[in-house]
Amino acid sequence: MEGLLPKLPVANWIDVFVDWLTVTFAVVFDGITVALESIVNGLYSVLSVVPSFLFMIVLALIAWKLASRGIGLFTLIGLFFIDNIGYWDGMLQTLSLVLTAVIITILIGLPLGIWASQKSTVRHVITPILDFMQTMPAFVYLIPAIFFFSIGVVPGVVASVIFAVPPTIRLTILGIKQVPTDIIEATEAFGSTSKQRLLKVQLPLAMPTIMAGINQSIMLSLSMVVIASMVGAPGLGADVYRAVTQIQIGRGFEAGLAIVVMAIILDRITQNIGTKKQKN
Repeated sequence: MEGLLPKLPVANWIDVFVDWLTVTFAVVFDGITVALESIVNGLYSVLSVVPSFLFMIVLALIAWKLASRGIGLFTLIGLFFIDNIGYWDGMLQTLSLVLTAVIITILIGLPLGIWASQKSTVRHVITPILDFMQTMPAFVYLIPAIFFFSIGVVPGVVASVIFAVPPTIRLTILGIKQVPTDIIEATEAFGSTSKQRLLKVQLPLAMPTIMAGINQSIMLSLSMVVIASMVGAPGLGADVYRAVTQIQIGRGFEAGLAIVVMAIILDRITQNIGTKKQKN
């Protein structure tokens, strides 16, 4: 069969398309680069100004308030552990990158999820795109990201957003579609508009599911920090990558533990926010 049909030049088509994008939208890519670098560096500057002990106490109190006393205590102990083993600065850099990716993910994912939940045509178009985004290996996203945005923190953020946005979109659609039909019919009987029904009924009832999607996006963004370090993104991922290339098992395990502690803190806080909203 190999000789019967000529090979499709898919790689050449992609190369031509990428070259066209690079030339045509160079100004746009430069603007995105400047904007994302400013956001990440700005977040890092703000976070690094706060003394570590004060940051620990404030975040522990936030975790206590939003989640539970146990999560607040774990947050305090976990952050003290990260500071103690010398990865505080790397943790702040990673947190800045993750927060930037998650903010962009929410700004893109929520509106798209709401739109797709209201329009079946949009949902049918967006579903295979999300399937493609979730099944494509994460490393592949770094190739066009490097080409468009050079090396550094920006391709890491862009790849993290592409990798992390599908759960937010999917679970936003799911949460809104799972609102009971009798509630929707009741709002229609009272003469509510589509906008009123969405804002006052569907979104509040769907919020636990939406928070679960945001939680998954945070976890996926954190899972990208090591991969992003391969293209120059700073933070704990860079420490892990450096330890791997230099065969420093202990340092790599330390940095990995710091990432795990961060993941547990962010996971438990966002999970409990969704649970509390559901209980209320």
